[in-house]
Amino acid sequence: MKKILTFGGSNSKNSISRTLAKHLGKKLGNFDIEDIDLNDFELPLYSIDREQEFGFPENAKLLDDKLSSTDGIIIVLAEHNGAYSAVFKNMFDWLSRINGEVWKQKPMLLLSTSPGVRGGESVLEIAKNRFPRNGGNIVGSMTFPNFNDNFKNGEIVNTALESEIISLLNDLRKEL
Repeated sequence: MKKILTFGGSNSKNSISRTLAKHLGKKLGNFDIEDIDLNDFELPLYSIDREQEFGFPENAKLLDDKLSSTDGIIIVLAEHNGAYSAVFKNMFDWLSRINGEVWKQKPMLLLSTSPGVRGGESVLEIAKNRFPRNGGNIVGSMTFPNFNDNFKNGEIVNTALESEIISLLNDLRKEL
């Protein structure tokens, strides 16, 4: 059975990006879904001095192994001040030092969400431009705006967004 790794780009205990990532994994269907919480992979703040003195942290190596052993990836990014959250950027920095091809050319769905009307549009654009240079094989992407209005009781309640999600999941299935 094909394995899919899902995660949200936030370390909030009540992360809406992680909630949406988990939901997408469940909707994908007959796959081995592993949802990870970035809180379980705490990393020191990246610096070249730290890397040279101590090498790569175990949690960074574990994340790299998870990315290597999966068949596909679903990431839902959180947007902090128009960019990646600090925890996601730090993870990305460590992983890129282990292997510049962070995403290993695995088929990937890339989304962003926020409580606002733009749904993390700025961070999604940053990632769409950056990830392909780090082994990102993005097969579909979208923003999910107004999370609290469009996702209730564990379900997507906006039919247009639900249709777009179904289409993205179908695109990912075709690539696996």
